[in-house]
Order: sequence, then structure tokens, then C-alpha cells
Amino acid sequence: MEGLERIRRHLAGEPVDRLLAQPLIMQLAARHAGLHYNDYVTDGRKLAEAQMSLAEAYGIDCLMQCSDPARELIDIAGGDDSSVEWADTGPAIVESRALVADKAVLSRLRVPDPLAPGRMRDRVESIQIMRETAGPNASIVGWVEGPLALGAEMRGLGALMMDIYEDPGFLDELLDFTAQVARAYWKPQVEAGADTIGMSDAAASMMSPLHYERFIYPAQRRVVEDIKAERPDVIVRLHMCGRTDDLLPVMKRLPVDIYELDFPVELSHAREVLGPDEVILGNVSTVDEMLTGTPDDVYAAAAGCHRICGPRHIVGTGCEVPPETPPENLHALVAYARDHAPEDVPAA
Repeated sequence: MEGLERIRRHLAGEPVDRLLAQPLIMQLAARHAGLHYNDYVTDGRKLAEAQMSLAEAYGIDCLMQCSDPARELIDIAGGDDSSVEWADTGPAIVESRALVADKAVLSRLRVPDPLAPGRMRDRVESIQIMRETAGPNASIVGWVEGPLALGAEMRGLGALMMDIYEDPGFLDELLDFTAQVARAYWKPQVEAGADTIGMSDAAASMMSPLHYERFIYPAQRRVVEDIKAERPDVIVRLHMCGRTDDLLPVMKRLPVDIYELDFPVELSHAREVLGPDEVILGNVSTVDEMLTGTPDDVYAAAAGCHRICGPRHIVGTGCEVPPETPPENLHALVAYARDHAPEDVPAA
């Protein structure tokens, strides 16, 4: 049973032979391939080949397109990357040079064509390479920036936070624009071969439940409903970094297939709020277990997540696997998935 068939059967509640392992891996894939990270994020072929090499070496059940926070941002700016700094870990947002530091700029911006020359097309081409090389049975996870994440990248996080109180109407306009970008970007990735679309809204955990429901949830929902209305077969994976415990009662109303929960989230609380049928991915600590723990620690942590989540679970980390993670720890994470079927829930 190959990765794509396995995840589709698992999400449908049908029997599968083992759990899936789908950790979020970016910088470690570049390091595994001997690439500088900036080469990895700017060359779709190199990204594709690095992900396929990593998946083969460790037995990971997906190929990941998540890479950096500036693909959409730079294309929105017409190829101008002056609002980012190219560090060794890829492009980092420089808030003092934010694209929409002046709110008037927003009205002049247009949703970019994802297939025009640029960084968005590079991801689409990378997916094409993955699908052609890995074949029809590989699970390929495309990626879009969530509305809040892209809004913070365009506006600057501090200014966006102040907009909540000083100009909520402008924030609505900004998040409507960023949701439109995500809605324009998912389809070319699926047409290129992605079976899954991941959406990351990293800053959402910094919002109160009231502000999440007022501003962010409606924009996220527009993106997800757009995908599901046109392509109900596409798997949607939601990732929101940090502690999102208080947001879960609203998050659970999103029609997503997989909730990827960061390790600060109290997993038992999440399972209680989401209910027994939602699929939860992750929650193994990227620091305490993956980076600084032993293989036994990682294996035990994966077992603990499985014990709490029950059968509706995918093995993975709370957030990105650190690039310095010992290889034996990543092997241990995947080994837990290979050793257990979903129903083989460890006893308390």
C-alpha cells in the first residue's frame, strides 16, 4: 500500500496496515541533500529532488512543498524582494520594510498569476517534477500561506496587531486580499500533481479567540471551502504554529481533513474539543524529543500522541523538524508509524 492510497483510506476511516508518518520537514531536507537553504527554496527541481531523497532514506509518507514565508509575498510585489532579508535560513520578513507599511499600497496590489514567471510558479513546477518522478502513488503536499500569515508578511506583524484596534475595516480588506491569493494558488498546485494542500497561519496562535473568530476564521474558511467546493477529493491540512488550545472550538468548524497541532498544544484537550473523528497530526516536540532527546524518547513521545489521539492519528512533529535533528531520532519517529496500525493504540 503506497502513501497516497494509505492516507486516503485512513482519512476515509477504512483499514490501513500502519500509521502514516508525515512530519513537517524543510531545512533538514536541504541539509540531507547537501544544499544551501536558499538554493533549496529558489530552485524547484532541487527542492523536489531533496524531498524525494529524504523520503526514500527515512520512509516518510509524503513529499512537502512548504519552504518559506515569501513566495506569495515577492510575487505580489512584482518580484521585488526588498521587504525580506535573505538569511542562511531563507527569506526573512523585515517589518521596517513591509510591502504594505503604507496602507494605501493595498488598493494598488493585484492577486498575482501563479503561473507567471516567479516564485509561485517555481513551486508549481516543483510539484510537477515530484509527480513525474515519484509516480502516481506518492502523496504530495502543496502549500499556501494562510490569510493571517500572508497579511503579517505584507503589513508587518506589529502593525497588523494594531490594525485590530485602530482600523479593523482595513484588516478585513487585507485578509480578504490574502485569502484571494490563497484561493488563486491552490488550484495550479493540484493541477500540477498535489493531492494535499497545506495551509499555514503561523501568527494565529497570538490572537485571542474573539479576534480569531472575528478576523481570521472567516478568511480561512473561504479558502478551505473554495478548495472543497471545486475539488472535494483534495486533502486539506491546517497548520498553525504555537499554542492554539483556546482557538480549537472555532477551528473545529473549518472543513479541513487534518489538524496539524504544534507541541505546545495540550493534546488531550484538543482531542476532547475536536471529537473522536477528526484526524490529528503531530504534537511530538521538535525540541525536547526530536532535537535533544534520544530515539527512545522520540518513540515514546509518538506512542504518547497515539495513545491520546486514538486511531484517527498521523505521526508527526508539532512544527518543522529542526535541521540539526539526529538522523536516528527521525528514524525513530518513522519507526513508530511503521510498527503500529491505527487501531494498535498503546494502553495508558
